[in-house]
Amino acid sequence: MPEPTTQPGPATITLMAAGHLRDALSAHARGDLPTAVSALMSIDPQSWQAIEHRLALLGGATADLLHSIRGVRP
Repeated sequence: MPEPTTQPGPATITLMAAGHLRDALSAHARGDLPTAVSALMSIDPQSWQAIEHRLALLGGATADLLHSIRGVRP
């Protein structure tokens, strides 16, 4: 009998990816776009998918998140 297939759950976000995301958001809020892009590009693909999945559950996207923090300056 074949095994039932189930949809895999969303991937997890690694600790390193969470740090890169934090760095990217902080850099973006400061207006340091090259550093923000560099940090975002350092996120591994599985964590990136998990981040996008979680943002989608909240009704947003990465671009929405970056746009919303643009005016927030530390």
